[in-house]
Amino acid sequence: MDFLPKKFTDTLSGLPGMDLAAFLRIHEAGEKITSLRINPNKLQDEQVVQKVLQSLTETSVSRVPWSQYGYYLPVRPSFTFDPFFHAGAYYVQEASSMFVEQVMRHVCNLESPLKVLDLCAAPGGKSTLLQSLISADSVLVSNEVIKSRAALLGDNISKWGAANVIVTNNDPRDFGRLPGYFDVMVVDAPCSGSGLFRREPEAVEEWSPENVMLCSQRQQRILADVWNTLKENGILIYATCSYSRQEDEEIMEWIQDNFSVENIAIPVSEDWHIVKTTAGPQQAEGYRFYPDKVKGEGFFITCFRKTSVDEYSAKKQRDSITAVAKKDQEKVAHWLKNTDNLFMMDHQGEVLIFPENMAPVVSLLQQHLYLRKAGVKAGQLAAKELIPDHQLAMSTMIRDEIPQVTLTREQSLRYLRKEDPEVTTDVKGWALMKYEGMALGWAKILPNRINNYYPKELRILKEV
Repeated sequence: MDFLPKKFTDTLSGLPGMDLAAFLRIHEAGEKITSLRINPNKLQDEQVVQKVLQSLTETSVSRVPWSQYGYYLPVRPSFTFDPFFHAGAYYVQEASSMFVEQVMRHVCNLESPLKVLDLCAAPGGKSTLLQSLISADSVLVSNEVIKSRAALLGDNISKWGAANVIVTNNDPRDFGRLPGYFDVMVVDAPCSGSGLFRREPEAVEEWSPENVMLCSQRQQRILADVWNTLKENGILIYATCSYSRQEDEEIMEWIQDNFSVENIAIPVSEDWHIVKTTAGPQQAEGYRFYPDKVKGEGFFITCFRKTSVDEYSAKKQRDSITAVAKKDQEKVAHWLKNTDNLFMMDHQGEVLIFPENMAPVVSLLQQHLYLRKAGVKAGQLAAKELIPDHQLAMSTMIRDEIPQVTLTREQSLRYLRKEDPEVTTDVKGWALMKYEGMALGWAKILPNRINNYYPKELRILKEV
């Protein structure tokens, strides 16, 4: 087969559960699987969920079996031209990787307050999934080491609309400054990417046995750098989109050889056709996803509980965050449904909002890490008002009484291109532009024109 090089297919023989003939056939067929996860922060009514799904396809959708919020679409639409996509109604995510939800539900008490670290988080699929699962008084830290990818991660987290997320832009070793701090750590490690060859054929050219070994060494370094940031009895979820033993079973063995851990087996329905694999002295379980067996791409995941002690000691720390002055808080409160249990942080004249219980987390992390985003940026304080930020428009915090303008699909697309949406309205001043009840962003309506405040860097560049 020309598409997959022999030096790669030779490495597949003997892998647990591998049916090489079926694997090659499914790659040759070139079928593309499209799946998405709806945003429960914004879509709580089943009728609204169905409206969003029906806007994407005229035929019926099916459920991703291991995800409460996951759906398969029969064909891939142009998400760029769907206003619901820009409103954060859903996240387009590969179905196999949604299995993180199954792991989290099994190993965590999701009702309790958790500190969760998604270490290699861009572009944001697993982070938005994790945020959908954790409680409102939990905190998710989403980290990405590459600056440009961290910017994309921040945009996707903003679109998701939740306030209990912090986005950081750090090397994994920087988290060693926080020993015993996190309850859960997800390491979806940079890998050789062979699990995505069907979806991204161009990635085949980058694959080599040498790159697999480099990735395996990098995965070990990342895990070694961050291990002490996990507390005793904390949970490590390790995942790759690679088929290589060196990045999957051999990393499971390496974890058991180098750390005090116990493996946690995850219940898997036979109907899902996920392949169970074992490795190391504990015969620890991991789970392989093959595209000829599951409706999804190649994926691997395993889970361990840390049994050694690295406890976070809450040392007396200087308070590194400043609350918004009392006289300015009303300018912010005017926009919000509710200010109970919210902290308003003044960051160089900008107002950041997050749950009150997150304030000490932000204060601590700011002293040790580079924070790209914390909570929701409400806007810029001016002399007489708050100039609202796009993050506030994307959040679920806004009062229903804030002026709104309902746009048609065509008007929405003009707005998303940062053009004049060409609407007639009696609304004056700041207004939330909405499509089918979902916020797209801000505009300021003046007597003779509309100023479009949709962020320039997010605008649609293509024509339909």
